[in-house]
Amino acid sequence: MPQNTVSPLPSPASRFVAKSFVAFVLSPGLPLAGWLADLDRWTQNSPGFFVGRPVILDLTTVELTVGEIFGLVSDLGQRGIRVMAIEAEGVDSLGPHLPPILRGARPAAAPPEAAGDAGQAVAEAPEAAPAPDAAQSLILDVPVRSGQSIFHPHGDVIVLGSVGSGAEIIAGGSIHVYGTLRGRAFAGATGNPQARIFCRRNEAELLSVDGWYRTAEDMEPSVRGRSIQSFFRDGVLWVSALG
Repeated sequence: MPQNTVSPLPSPASRFVAKSFVAFVLSPGLPLAGWLADLDRWTQNSPGFFVGRPVILDLTTVELTVGEIFGLVSDLGQRGIRVMAIEAEGVDSLGPHLPPILRGARPAAAPPEAAGDAGQAVAEAPEAAPAPDAAQSLILDVPVRSGQSIFHPHGDVIVLGSVGSGAEIIAGGSIHVYGTLRGRAFAGATGNPQARIFCRRNEAELLSVDGWYRTAEDMEPSVRGRSIQSFFRDGVLWVSALG
């Protein structure tokens, strides 16, 4: 065989690619029993919300033993919440019986100076991919039907119609609904405390800005059935009537 001949490499048996997902982060607080009770109340208002969603358990603000972590993961599993990874400081491994330790995670944004109850940050989502140079709005000229999920991580979502019960909109920016909002709206979901939610008629199951949320039961009766805006300020998620 001539010396300058190069033998072809065999075809690879498998192909490795990278994909980004938006994961919902659960940040438990102490005592765990109280935090789980708050989570139960939230999931009762939004049943099935975590089904099929990647969930990360953020333990960077609490100190738990391996046994307590195992119990917490089991408790979440009984509630239909499957933890795909755990974020913890100063821990290399929790053993094969627990989800892996997440490495290289980047926060979507710095937390606000006045952070409320850490147990409420259930919809906080880490950055899925670098933001484009210019955010673009997603305009929907048809209603969002019950059960639909709209995800637009790098801009506002504008719905010219209504949003049905059980539907959800997740936006990196603000959310504008020019009809009735009956489902769930997550504005600033990739880390934007300046985002807002606007709707012409508020019948929402849940409103969330930058991971902080209010359920229908948490809203004043005076803002139900009215045009409202929702925004985060001074550690509180406000729901305010318009007009």
